Amino acid sequence: MELSVITYDSGSAQIDYLAASAIDELAQYQHDSKIAWINVGGLEDTDSIKRIGELFGLHPLTIEDISHLDQQPKVEIFEKYRFLSVKTIQREKYFSHEHDNELDEFLIDQISIVLMNNVLITFQEIASDSFDGVRRKILEGVGEVRSMGMGYLVYSIIDSVVDEYFLTLNHLEEDIEDFEERATKTSDYKFIEEIQDTKKYLIRIKRAIMPLQDNMLAITHHGIFLQTDELKPFIQDLREHISHAITLVENHREWLSNIMDVNLSVLSHQTNKVMKVLAIISTIFIPLTFLAGVYGMNFDFMPELRYEFGYPLVLGGMVFIALAMVAIFKKHRWF
Repeated sequence: MELSVITYDSGSAQIDYLAASAIDELAQYQHDSKIAWINVGGLEDTDSIKRIGELFGLHPLTIEDISHLDQQPKVEIFEKYRFLSVKTIQREKYFSHEHDNELDEFLIDQISIVLMNNVLITFQEIASDSFDGVRRKILEGVGEVRSMGMGYLVYSIIDSVVDEYFLTLNHLEEDIEDFEERATKTSDYKFIEEIQDTKKYLIRIKRAIMPLQDNMLAITHHGIFLQTDELKPFIQDLREHISHAITLVENHREWLSNIMDVNLSVLSHQTNKVMKVLAIISTIFIPLTFLAGVYGMNFDFMPELRYEFGYPLVLGGMVFIALAMVAIFKKHRWF
């Protein structure tokens, strides 16, 4: 578990990294005049998570929501704090022995946010650099994070999560453009599997984004977290970004469906071409088979059975019929 604390006011900021054994030191920040942002990276140490909950008076249900990661994001109001959970999307590369190259994997992680008077606690399922941009702004005094209080910090964290959505969607868009180029050139059925896998990723992304849109409506409607008028434009902008991300997900899914239809049409066309050639060959051989069948009957009183030039005449006739049928097919542009 990684534990960091940023304390700041409008004039200064500092960051401290603590060991898990120093969790009890976090209690002091409740009485500090500065804003304290405590970030917990990694939730494997459940005892430490419970201890943090005890120090800050978190309800057992909140501890359960932080530790159980397979549930929908939510917003809850308690007497001493507010709780919000969101899903973030991170892209990782891994080597595929099946494809013999590096592939992308999208990991959906949970971030839990606990807001008190002057303390903000974030719990990250996986320790990552998702908030590095926000940290730099605080430590370097860039932007308005220091001057606009706790509400703007919450907004900045959620905004960084939404930015991750767009990075993921932009990367998927590049993959979809590649699919579009390959759609008319490939007849490999694994291509369809790749498209289906990408559509599954998009469904997972939508499931991560949709609750955040609903939660943002609840936050702004009830004045939870973000209560100042000067934050309203930022929150409106954030809601528009979330709505745009959902629209992109739907557009990407529709785009993939169209690409799949094009590829299936190509496969169908190629199959039809093969069937057409086979049908032409079968049609040419029907009269030849008929002639071979007639002269293959071993009756004693067949008129041509003893004829000296019967065999070459029949073969010549079969060749003539085959060439004539080919000429007729070409004239009608059947192949």
